Amino acid sequence: MRAVVFERYGEPAEVREVPDPVPPEHGVVVRVEATGLCRSDWHGWMGHDPDITLPHVPGHELAGVIEAVGARVSGHRPGDRVTVPFVCACGRCPACAAGDQQVCERQTQPGFTHWGSFAQYVALDHADVNLIPVPPELSFATAASLGCRFATAFRAVVAQGRAAPGEWVAVHGCGGVGLSAVMIAAACGARVVAVDVSPAALDLARRFGAAECVDASAVADPAQAVRELTGGGAHLSLDALGSPGTCAASVEGLRRRGRHVQVGLLPAPDGLTPVPMARVIGLELELLGSHGMAAHAYPPLLELVRSGLLRPDLLVTSAITLDRAPSALAAMGSAPGAGVTVVEPWA
Repeated sequence: MRAVVFERYGEPAEVREVPDPVPPEHGVVVRVEATGLCRSDWHGWMGHDPDITLPHVPGHELAGVIEAVGARVSGHRPGDRVTVPFVCACGRCPACAAGDQQVCERQTQPGFTHWGSFAQYVALDHADVNLIPVPPELSFATAASLGCRFATAFRAVVAQGRAAPGEWVAVHGCGGVGLSAVMIAAACGARVVAVDVSPAALDLARRFGAAECVDASAVADPAQAVRELTGGGAHLSLDALGSPGTCAASVEGLRRRGRHVQVGLLPAPDGLTPVPMARVIGLELELLGSHGMAAHAYPPLLELVRSGLLRPDLLVTSAITLDRAPSALAAMGSAPGAGVTVVEPWA
């Protein structure tokens, strides 16, 4: 098969021929019809993830058709249209038994713990626990965006953040996950403040339901701007980018007893990110993490997509070939672009 491969962190990847994957006994091989280009892939390419072994094939949010199944798979067969969360759970550990597959103790992640979906085929573990049927009316490009960014945003806003009608929700960083959070929070009846440095990203945020927008490059203090626009601070704020600056601004922009949800990865060189804890204590703020969404939690999300209340298809702003993926991956660090880019390996 053809796949995007990098040999060294931070150095150009290339498209080359590599061996086709073989399904594990409990897993499947999926023919990849679409796979999202995500900032997490860039983090992996830069060497921010200790699980990656070189050489490596990135890519973790995907949709496609089952090509082959392992001997112990009972619920799926070749030809099924499927997607998968970026966390592939084991289904047997205490976290999985509690229904928390998104924090599985023995999780695997395509594109991180093993070769991923910037390829024509990808192997996935524990298929009966993790695979999600893709309805025929849903395009592969749209389904691919669900596995990481949209599903992560859905759980971050609805389950972890507990967004309620009439509340102010601030979203710091309007890339794929941030725009998804804007759309989902607006659908919950919340009033959304979108914060970004890109006019194009803020234009999309307005299109997807943001009531207010803050150009973080044009104001001295984005958190103060959020507090002023919301009459004292957001009830819920999400750092959807993942940087020390956006994390701090998200916390600083909350009102008393507000809730901060960290969605974007924070790869500080020493593994630590400064957080304004004096404000957390004084205002009794909640600090929450959000790490994807378990496969069993997808049905309510898919129903909202089917009904048209949520439109993840509108977030897909670009489709590229596998040959263009290496340069697009490298650009994620400095020019990530607006919306979601999907790679179509067979185009």
